[in-house]
Amino acid sequence: MLAVPRLPAPARPGRSPSLLAALLTVTAFCASDAVARSFPFGPRTRSVNDLGNQYLPFHAHLWDLLHGRADGGVLFNWQSGYGASFLPDLATYVTSPFAPLVAVFPRDRIDLAVYAVTVLKLACAAAAMARLLRDLRPGRWWAAGLLGASYALCGWSVSSGTYNLMWLDGLIALPLLCLAGEWALAGRRLLPGVGIVAAAWTANFYTAYMATLAAGLVFLLRLWLRGLPRREGLAAAGRAALTAALGTGLAAPLVAVVYFGSAHASPGRFTGFTPVPAQDLLARLLPTTYGFGSPALFVGTPALLLALSLPFARSAPVRVRAGWTVLVTVVTLSMQWGPTQLLWHAFAVPQGSGYRQTFVVCALLVIAAWHALSYGPPDRRASAAAAGLLALVAAVASRSDLVRPLAWAVLLPAVAGTLGGLLLLGRAGAGRAPGTGRRTVPAVCAVALLLCTQLGEVTATAAAATRTRLGHMDDYAPWGQRRQQQADAVAEADGWPRHRTDPGREQTVGNDPLMVGGQGAQYYSSHTSDVLFRTLTALGGGWTSGGRSLQSLDNAVTDAVFSVGARVHSPPDPHQNWFPQDGSGVTVSRRKVPPLVTVRPAAAGAPAFGPSPYRNQELLLGTRVYTVPRLTVRTGGGTAPRRTGGDRPGVRLDAPGARTAAGRPTITAACPAGSEVYLWAPRFAGTARLAGAPAGAPTGRFRSDSVSKIAAMQRLGTVPASGLLRVDLSPDRPGTVPDGAVGCLDTARLDAAVERLTATGATEVSVSGGTVRAELPEGSTGTAVVAAPRIAGWRCATGDGPAVPAGDHHGLIAVPLDGSSTRLTCTFHPPGLRLGTALGGASLLTVALLGVLAAVRRRHGAAGPSGEWIV
Repeated sequence: MLAVPRLPAPARPGRSPSLLAALLTVTAFCASDAVARSFPFGPRTRSVNDLGNQYLPFHAHLWDLLHGRADGGVLFNWQSGYGASFLPDLATYVTSPFAPLVAVFPRDRIDLAVYAVTVLKLACAAAAMARLLRDLRPGRWWAAGLLGASYALCGWSVSSGTYNLMWLDGLIALPLLCLAGEWALAGRRLLPGVGIVAAAWTANFYTAYMATLAAGLVFLLRLWLRGLPRREGLAAAGRAALTAALGTGLAAPLVAVVYFGSAHASPGRFTGFTPVPAQDLLARLLPTTYGFGSPALFVGTPALLLALSLPFARSAPVRVRAGWTVLVTVVTLSMQWGPTQLLWHAFAVPQGSGYRQTFVVCALLVIAAWHALSYGPPDRRASAAAAGLLALVAAVASRSDLVRPLAWAVLLPAVAGTLGGLLLLGRAGAGRAPGTGRRTVPAVCAVALLLCTQLGEVTATAAAATRTRLGHMDDYAPWGQRRQQQADAVAEADGWPRHRTDPGREQTVGNDPLMVGGQGAQYYSSHTSDVLFRTLTALGGGWTSGGRSLQSLDNAVTDAVFSVGARVHSPPDPHQNWFPQDGSGVTVSRRKVPPLVTVRPAAAGAPAFGPSPYRNQELLLGTRVYTVPRLTVRTGGGTAPRRTGGDRPGVRLDAPGARTAAGRPTITAACPAGSEVYLWAPRFAGTARLAGAPAGAPTGRFRSDSVSKIAAMQRLGTVPASGLLRVDLSPDRPGTVPDGAVGCLDTARLDAAVERLTATGATEVSVSGGTVRAELPEGSTGTAVVAAPRIAGWRCATGDGPAVPAGDHHGLIAVPLDGSSTRLTCTFHPPGLRLGTALGGASLLTVALLGVLAAVRRRHGAAGPSGEWIV
């Protein structure tokens, strides 16, 4: 028979470990931001890296969806990337049950809304861990609260999780999944267990995957520690596997869509895994250390010393001491080996930090610390051994550059406070299981000492991480005057779907359309489609983050192709100091463009994109409009630079700054007078300006590092009457000027092409969610082209005909026409949604059947054998 587990003694009224853990977490985290003078308690922004570029904009878009103000819906997003599948982004970034809380804040307080959600998630993670600890073993309520806060504010949380706030759902999920494992082990609470798994995988599948692996390891260890007979052990394992399968099955509609969204995404530019040196690994156990590419293992000195004392805690059973010690060690080492590191990341090399599973080790350290304390405070032998191990860790870590003087100033008092608190506990007997000791003055002093040590050390560590991040990562200002002006300008010019309104080339963040409105090319997501990436790159577009963050392309031809009829122009963001400020304000330019749906001649055997973005733009436009002249490039000294070969032919400008007494590097060419000059130099970093241009002429600003980012094509001005042009370059670093870098646009030819496409294009276009409907002129033949990327999932029909997969016209949606229909309908279905819905429906049906069976058994008073699964 399956033994019934001993439940922890109920907490006394007013003594909730989960509440204490949450209060400690909120207090320490907010205090750390106040110390660091970070938003919302100071002038320093907290919007670093992807928090400002991705997560805040996606929460802003969720706000718009919930308030009915977004262009598109749950399935499709018309604001980003000229039209993108939104369900994968929704599932990746904003399906957390906490995310909709942003809707109660004003739109212009989205930064505060996301901060509040972050604090709430940390508090819930602390509460969940405190609850798990009390379920694993009886113990003092304050100790569970203390260690719950240690987990929620571990190094991974304060250095990585707080600006990747969707990962914090995994921080919450891990202890809850372990609770579900406990219920499966005891044969009870099927439905809550399945619900926890489903909620975890729905909230954030990425960290839920890691948390599920970790919970599985914890379950196997608990199964071994219980020492059940083989048959009962297999039954418990089967219950746990069924819980996991049904829960992930319920989340399948989102998980499947994310999987297929990732399969169709831009491949990005990723580097292989390289383990960190041992001194850096151990350094991250210490307070106030920081390193983007190393695992943040800090859990606080009280939890760390307790975990280190567990192997020497003679009051704990040998199997408990050995089991948890081995598990912590093995999982830590698994982070340093390539194959297991890849396993933790779902066999996908992460872009950026390679230690995203670190919260798992932090959780195991905290659980080990709980087992060391719940059997009674460590005796002097165990405390001395733990202190010796910590001294060894500190000695090895001292060789790491990640350890700064502040670390020792925080660590030494924390060690003294922890050892003093544990000594007082030992004298008072206050750390023993309930009922074995009594409250004394030393016990109260010990608890106060440990709590103050934890609060002070965590506050210092979180504040140091907040300050240090600003020096290591790009950062972005919170919502302010610039964004408000951009949003107002977009709202005034918006004419969707008659035309698109692009929020502008001088971006504030990587997802400006989601933040300030409009429908542009900008898009930054893990699911940025490969089709969009290849198309915009071929047209001269720029990108960062290895091709996952695509930028706006301020070009008259591409604006005509994609029906961008209004464009916002802003000065460079004053929060960024990349280029000098020009002092101008936000303006809007308008141009006549074709409708969203145009009709082109049938193009059987049309040529594919080539190396020249100017010729590629002409392929999409259908008309020759550029002159691409021969170039003469000279260095600042007037000499010809050396040529480059391979797939990037051009000339190399080697010297950063490249200025001599003779002047700047130059490009000279001859073009028709009055044409517009564009410069395409994707691997050039610096500025470019047309010589002799008036004061108000544009300055091309190029940002590139030839690896993770390339610069977009930019307009420089008008060819003078002589027909001779000279471009002055000011490089910031070595770069390349490619062959065919200059293109001169004949605006008269472009205007004629626009008139022709407008005359033959759709007479009426309507957009509803992921559906485009167009009315075409009578007798239209050839190919209807929808100015949106042909991503997987589009199906189109003409007239009353059946919907079939859309065709492709150089990366855009294409539908053949035979002259018999005047109606066109294209509808988007996210790839994987049907499969995921089928799996989810099957899981829901299974759960319902199990629930009905359990209800029938209860109604008939059936009393199964001990260990029967109670739903």
